[in-house]
Amino acid sequence: MTRPIAEVATELGVPPELLIPYGHDKAKIHSDLLLRPRSGAQPGRLVLVSAMTPTPAGEGKTTTTIGLGQAFTKIGKSVCIALREPSLGPCMGIKGGGTGGGKSHLVPSDDINLHFTGDFHAVTSAHNLLAAMLDNHLYFGNELGIDPRRILWKRVLDMNDRALRRAVIGLGGHRQGVPRETGFDITPASEVMAMLCLAESADDLRDRIHRTLVAITYDGQPVTAEKLGAAGAMLALLRDAIHPNLVQTVEGTPAVVHGGPFANIAHGCNSVMATRTAMHLADWTITEAGFGFDLGAEKFFDIKCVSAGLDTAAVVLVATLRALKMHGGVALADLDQCDPAAVERGLPNLAKHIENIGHFGERPVVALNHRAGDTQDEIAVVRGFCERLEIPFAVSTHFADGGQGAVELARLVVEQGEKHSERFKPLYDWADPVEDKIRAVAQTMYGADDIVLTKNARRELKRVHDLGYEHLPVCIAKTPKSLSDDTRRLGRPTGFDVTVSGFEINAGAGFLVVLTGDILRMPGLPRRPQAEAIDLTDGKIQGLR
Repeated sequence: MTRPIAEVATELGVPPELLIPYGHDKAKIHSDLLLRPRSGAQPGRLVLVSAMTPTPAGEGKTTTTIGLGQAFTKIGKSVCIALREPSLGPCMGIKGGGTGGGKSHLVPSDDINLHFTGDFHAVTSAHNLLAAMLDNHLYFGNELGIDPRRILWKRVLDMNDRALRRAVIGLGGHRQGVPRETGFDITPASEVMAMLCLAESADDLRDRIHRTLVAITYDGQPVTAEKLGAAGAMLALLRDAIHPNLVQTVEGTPAVVHGGPFANIAHGCNSVMATRTAMHLADWTITEAGFGFDLGAEKFFDIKCVSAGLDTAAVVLVATLRALKMHGGVALADLDQCDPAAVERGLPNLAKHIENIGHFGERPVVALNHRAGDTQDEIAVVRGFCERLEIPFAVSTHFADGGQGAVELARLVVEQGEKHSERFKPLYDWADPVEDKIRAVAQTMYGADDIVLTKNARRELKRVHDLGYEHLPVCIAKTPKSLSDDTRRLGRPTGFDVTVSGFEINAGAGFLVVLTGDILRMPGLPRRPQAEAIDLTDGKIQGLR
């Protein structure tokens, strides 16, 4: 049975005056907590969970993170989980909810997956307020001289809706606004979401909003949110969203859940303030970075950790037999069939991610996320592979068995974390030339030969230099389905270039979004969306998984 959230907060050490309840089962922790001294003698240790290149359904990073946190509780460790908030897009689309599964999930799951404490709505509202104020400025005379052809700020919506990727607004005559072409991104790709997740305080968030680039004038000058007078109202809309959310797992382990940028089109990590809050309150914090290590985890280190001065004590790499078989050439419909040879053929993908972790000076623990139907012959292939590489390995049955099923994994992680002392090494220096930063990620993380910039990308890169933003780190938007930028190339592809198709300047968030291949920042729903299975029966939500 779910414990009252006040009880969870008390055990975690949250002062009552800093707890903002949202009912009996969820709450916010006021960000002023970080101004108080930590009670523990040693700084909290941070554990990152990432994964190999996933199947479309994902390999269970969130479920593993939750199960591992519960296992830390089982072995008597002070622990707090730190996760992102789910987006309605995947919840209603193909992947379903983002609160774990089986006996390793967060509660209240339905609330967290849907409206939760309103953070996503606040981000969406703040983002769209800035868009509305920009168009209002155009309507009332355009005093700043904004070039309508060079407006960079789109609108956002937290839903997969391909029909909104491109749109024409302002139609209907001179009373309705200034007609122009624009479009929508999904809220997890919003720069406001990225700013919320990278801000270290309310004042830092204000500074980031002030410097957000929204448009270019006719004479080539930048227009920021500050010039439009939007920052104060945006902060008002984000007043409560800035505070991290506290919930618990089904076994009562505390979890701080805050922010939700996607890792394929944004930086893929929960908020800095949430991570620091968890580390402030517990000896061990377990967090995750979205999709495969090449996406979320690379940005976790090169953007989040560099920006906020964070470091990891251990890294967990999640693998599944299904993903290994997919990379071994098995069709998605046949992944549940026993095929040790296909598992063997898929190992190069896992090997590349292990190698990638080493590029940051880290050493992983490989966790095989066990599914019903996994055979001992197939598991033996992965175990033998890790033994040959002298990589710690554990089969984790947390989905079926909860925290008890991840105890072996937890002990390996603690052993790794307690002996690890070297600080991670970023892949590049932020001061490096932009193309060199992209090349470092593409060649090191993806295994590319080189990068190729389209004509449009070179034009937009010139704008980056002209406006003085070349010092920012790169946040590469790439398909999660392959190490390359081509969704068809599975396993460990070689002999390819990464095509850079464009740049977006996220001056407030503090990074350059690098668009590769045919990546989209507004997904579409699948042919049979998960929404078709969701219903409300006697006041209870059904089918939201």
